[in-house]
Amino acid sequence: MGNIELLPLKINIETKAVLKKTAEAHRYLAELKGVASSIPNQSILIDTLSLQEARESSAIENIISTFDDIYQSNAATSTFISAEAKEVHAYSSALKIGFELVKQTKLLTNNHILQIQAGIENNSAGFRKLPGTKLLNQATGETVYTPPQDYDTIVKLMENLQDYINNDELSDLDPLVKMAIIHHQFESIHPFYDGNGRTGRIINILYLIKNDLLSLPILYISRYIIRRKADYYRLLQDVRKSNNWEEWILFMLDAVAQTSKSNIKLITDISNAMDQYKQTIKKMAPKIYTQDLLNNLFRYPYTKIEYFMTDLQISRNTAIRYLDQLQNLDLIDKKKVGRENYYVNKVLIKLLTNIE
Repeated sequence: MGNIELLPLKINIETKAVLKKTAEAHRYLAELKGVASSIPNQSILIDTLSLQEARESSAIENIISTFDDIYQSNAATSTFISAEAKEVHAYSSALKIGFELVKQTKLLTNNHILQIQAGIENNSAGFRKLPGTKLLNQATGETVYTPPQDYDTIVKLMENLQDYINNDELSDLDPLVKMAIIHHQFESIHPFYDGNGRTGRIINILYLIKNDLLSLPILYISRYIIRRKADYYRLLQDVRKSNNWEEWILFMLDAVAQTSKSNIKLITDISNAMDQYKQTIKKMAPKIYTQDLLNNLFRYPYTKIEYFMTDLQISRNTAIRYLDQLQNLDLIDKKKVGRENYYVNKVLIKLLTNIE
């Protein structure tokens, strides 16, 4: 199997420091799960926040897009401002597909992983069959790591990983520690020609959902990783070279704790903003208020006349009239981009672009 050890690991990695950090990560993760459940329409969080994760995770792979580009694009209508925004939306869609599969089956299988990667890359190449894949230092071009080259070896390692993910009898380690091990193992197997990093980060989220530590796919540790990108790649490699599991696991546990904390604040702020918008519209424009209208404003940070028509089942003229009233209340800003008019939820965009 090359240099990759089959799971479960044969060493004890739940050190004192790891156990202490695990308890902290669980505390914030449980709080995040509770806060998310308080939002009346949870699909808003999935739609809005999955694009945040998609943008950050793609940026780790040097696919750089702006907030404006991703929120002005729309996967449902195949309208994309840029090629990068299209890739971000493909990631978001793949995350949602994976979420539905795990919800339905309570499993996270290789078949699911293949579907997720196919969604990200928009191809069905499957596991690598041809040799030649190497991981390079982006600055120097030198080979940092050579993953398994043989198709049969990749399949055997992925089948072992699938067992480890789904059979809790193989290991009694804490699920958050297992998540860190699973992520490292997957990235080391590097089973695909492309999309391994993004697929691996989706697996993190789905593993937590499978273990009922989250009920929605809203823990987005890619933001934490991109701010510490050099450490992320260094620690991945340290495990391969010197079996330094503790530092890697502490890094991933801290990612869970810190991201949970910032997302608790973000979701609380979104919930408060929704309530403020609701009260303002009910008081100042009661005739246009519906829950569907409020949901639309928070599902699409950049909404459009067409989205209003579809979500509220109203005519174009009525949609324009509603949006004009909301603009007069200073709840949205009208923004012309090319030939399109967008209506920007000012408070929501501010919250999404100022995440700590």
